[in-house]
Formats: sequence, structure tokens, C-alpha cells
Amino acid sequence: MPIPIMAWRAPTECRCRASTCPTGRATSIKATEGGDYLDPKFARNWLAAKRVGIPRGAYHMVYWCRAAHEQALWFILNVPNDPDALPPVLDLEWNGHSRSCPKRIPTKLALEKIKIMLEVMESHTGKRPIIYTDVAFHREVLEGQLPGYNFWLRSVAAEPHEIYRNRPWLFWQFTTTGYVSGIDKPVDRNVFNGTPADWRQVLPQRAPKRSARTD
Repeated sequence: MPIPIMAWRAPTECRCRASTCPTGRATSIKATEGGDYLDPKFARNWLAAKRVGIPRGAYHMVYWCRAAHEQALWFILNVPNDPDALPPVLDLEWNGHSRSCPKRIPTKLALEKIKIMLEVMESHTGKRPIIYTDVAFHREVLEGQLPGYNFWLRSVAAEPHEIYRNRPWLFWQFTTTGYVSGIDKPVDRNVFNGTPADWRQVLPQRAPKRSARTD
């Protein structure tokens, strides 16, 4: 299951919604934000996850006061085009915590930026991005939009179907204050909405090993 990790947040634990859980682990690693911020631990986390055999993908957090093409270029410059990587994640939330860009832009402009980012991320990685979002942003911008994408929904007060109207989801972040064995701080916890066969479709397709030559 994807376990988001980044320099400034605790790890995340995931479980499955189906009766039989998918096996294995995976991680979504924060890479970039806006057009000039690179998580200082991204390269180390990216290489370490691959070294120990954990499937991993990268995610970008949109900064609404920066042009989309500049953010897309920043993602391309900093995230390797790795065929073994999971689909990238585009984090869509209002930047209310930001001192430099707390405003909410018009819905039309937000969707224009989002579509540019999604297209460039897919072109760069060869994989259709997953969209992570929260209740407020989805209600104001994404409701009824982008039906061809998988969604990772944050909903800590109720199940997704109760507050996200007509939105199928792939992952559900149901708490930010969970606890798991071996971690002494609160963690995000998530649910994968699928079966083991569904999970195998999310994992990157690895090329078959070449047999040794005998001639």
C-alpha cells in the first residue's frame, strides 16, 4: 500500500478495504512544490526505497501563485523518469497555510493549471497521475471534473461516499493521527479500495529478467 513520506511529516500506514489485503509495501515520496521547492530528502528517499525493493512514486504539491508550466518544468527537472516508479501524485489543496500565497484562485484558472500539470506529469513518467485532494478543494474545484483519473481522497470525519458526491476513489486517507507498531508518533492512515489483483495493476510493470546466454 502506498505510504507517503517526506522530510517534514511522519510516515503513513495503510490498510486495505477488501477482505483480502494486497501484499507488499509501497511509498509516495514528496518531491516538489511550486516552481522552486525540492524536498531536501527526496533524492535520498527515492534511492533508498529502490535499493530495498519498495515500489515508490513521487508527488508534487501545486502552488497556486506560480504558473503551471513553471511547476511542470520543476517536476521534470527533479523527478527521474524511472520505468519502475509508481504513478506520480498531484496534490491539490488550497495553500491556506502559506504566507506568500494563501488566496484561492478562480475555478476555471485552477482547472487550467491542473490539466497542464497532469498532462506534463503523464508525458514525463509514462503513467497517468493520481490526484490527491481534500473535501474543500474537491467541492469548490474538482466536483464533476476529471473523471478519467484515480483519486486519493482525504476524509477524516466520514467515509468518502458521504461527502464526495459521485467520486470513485482509489485511496482514502481516513486519519492523520493514527498509530502503528514501531512508530512513536501519530501517522496518516489510508485505505486502498480494491483487491490484490487491483493492487497489482497499480504496481509498475517490471520487465522480465533475461535468461543467461548459453552460446
